[in-house]
Amino acid sequence: MEATRIVYEIQEGRPHTFTESIRVPEIKEGEVLGKILAATICGSDLHTLSGKRQEVFPSILGHEGVIEIVESRRPFCNLKRGDRASFHIADCCRKCTLCLSGVQQKCRQLFKYGHTKIGHQSTQLNGCYASHIILLPGTHLVKLPDNVPSNLSAPLNCALATMVNATTCTPTRLKSSALIQGAGLLGLYGCALLKEQGYSEVYCSEVNTKRLSLVEKFGAIPIGPGSTRVVESESVDLVMEVCGVPEVFKEGMRVLKPGGVYVLVGMVHPQSKLDITAEQIIRKCITITGVHNYSSVHLDEAVEFMSRTIDKYPYSVLVGPTYKLSEFDDAIEEAMKQSCLRVVVQP
Repeated sequence: MEATRIVYEIQEGRPHTFTESIRVPEIKEGEVLGKILAATICGSDLHTLSGKRQEVFPSILGHEGVIEIVESRRPFCNLKRGDRASFHIADCCRKCTLCLSGVQQKCRQLFKYGHTKIGHQSTQLNGCYASHIILLPGTHLVKLPDNVPSNLSAPLNCALATMVNATTCTPTRLKSSALIQGAGLLGLYGCALLKEQGYSEVYCSEVNTKRLSLVEKFGAIPIGPGSTRVVESESVDLVMEVCGVPEVFKEGMRVLKPGGVYVLVGMVHPQSKLDITAEQIIRKCITITGVHNYSSVHLDEAVEFMSRTIDKYPYSVLVGPTYKLSEFDDAIEEAMKQSCLRVVVQP
C-alpha cells in the first residue's frame, strides 16, 4: 500500500513543503494504521509555514484529524477496521509520574503528532497532512458517533479537547457569570461549554467583527466593536483568556470578582509578559491557572459533548472550504487569509 505525505523542511532558511509517495510500512505490535478522512489547519501550523515558528524537520505537519481504522495491532482495542476515530495529539507512556498525576500532555516520553521528525521512533507517517497516519501504542483513540461529521470533528482533538480541559478549572462554588477573551475556535467552543455547564451569563470579547458575530450562536453575549454591552468591574466569577494577547490581562483583572478564577490558555508564546504584581493577586484572593493541551479523559468528553450538542450549536460555521491533499498550497493560502476559523484538507 502506498501513502502520500506533505513533507515540511527548511531550505535556504525558509519553510518549504513538497509532496512525496512512500510505501506504508508494516505496523508494529500496539500500533494502529489510520486513513486520514479529514484534517484541519491549525494556527500553529500557519505560524510554522510562515516562518514565525520553527519545527523540527523533515516532518509531516498537522495534528487535527479524523481517521478511519485500516489496520490495528492493538490488543483489547474496541475499534475495528472501518471505524472512524479521533485520537490524542500526543503519545504518552502512561507510566511516568506526570502521566499518573493526570497531565499526560507533559509525559516525560512525549511524542506529538505533527510536531515530530520523520523517522523518530522509526515513524514515517506521524502527521495529518498525509493520506495515512500510524498511531503508536500509547495513543488514546475514541470512536466517533455517526452523528458527528468528519470535517466538523477534525479539530475536536485539539481545540475542543483543550477547552474541555480548561473548563475543568472553573469555579465550583458559583457558576454565575464568565468572560471569555477571544472568539476564535477556542473561544466559541468555550462559550458553548460554559453555557452547558450552567453559567447564567457568558460574555465573549473580540475585536474581529466577523468572529464576534458568531458569539451569540454559541450561547454567549458579544463584547466588542458594535456591541452595546459592557462588563462591569468585579462582576464575573471566571475569566478565560484564549486570544493570545497579553494586553487583555488588565481588563480581565478588572472584571474578575474577588475569589474568582483566571484561566490562561492562548498566550503560548514568548511575547506574553504580563503587567501584574503579586499584591494584586493576593488582595483579590484570585486563582490564576494555565492550561496547555489535555489528557485522554478530556478527549472522551469532547467527543461526547459534540455528539450531544451537534443539533444545538452551528458547528458547521466553524469550518470553511475543503481542499484535496494535492491542493495543499491552496489550502494554506486560504487559511492564511483567516476568513474562516478552519480550512479542511482531505486526501
